[in-house]
Amino acid sequence: MRKPVIAAAAAAALLLPLQATTPAGAAGTASAYSRSSDPILFVHGYNGSASNWDTMVSRFKSDGWPASHLDQWSYDSRQSNATTAQQLATEADRLLAATGAAKVDVVTHSMGGLSSRYYAKNLGGDSKTEAWVSLGGPNHGTDTANSCFDTSCYEMRIGSDFLTALNSGDETPGSPRYATWWSPCDTVINPDSSVALSGATNTRTACLSHNGLLTDATVYAETRDMINR
Repeated sequence: MRKPVIAAAAAAALLLPLQATTPAGAAGTASAYSRSSDPILFVHGYNGSASNWDTMVSRFKSDGWPASHLDQWSYDSRQSNATTAQQLATEADRLLAATGAAKVDVVTHSMGGLSSRYYAKNLGGDSKTEAWVSLGGPNHGTDTANSCFDTSCYEMRIGSDFLTALNSGDETPGSPRYATWWSPCDTVINPDSSVALSGATNTRTACLSHNGLLTDATVYAETRDMINR
């Protein structure tokens, strides 16, 4: 079901997702950090910041992840997602070098899913990513992006050249495990079907707000178990 387009100010204040086909299940058995666990690179959404991940990162720490393996990265969300992807590539290489790991797990919220997908598809990121997560990502565009006018907003609009190119061919390229989570109560992503990707595990959550996807305990547990297989 489509929700009304929210006002420009509200749209700009939120980060951006989604289509899903699979009902959300109960949180998996708790899994903890081990020596084989990858470092995690967190990518926020439009008009967001590294602090958006504070709740999720605190839960990862409680489950044993060291701070060195939890990278709350920040960037200028007004710029092109292609530019962000290049910066993300540099950050991923820095994280790999700092931890000695072979691959990273990439956990994204909203628009953060677009630059990270560009990284995987066009910049060799698929060979450096073990698992990729999109929480409420506008993977096929959203009406709310019509109300903001930064370069990244134009790219998030339904039918944009950026999204047409990003979604051409294989939507989940390479060897990473891809997963998305979407909420039927997310009023930032219109239509709901935008989030899901062909080739990914697509999960419908409970009735959560767009930013509620960042702090929900069940979404956290499912994300943790997905990336820590």
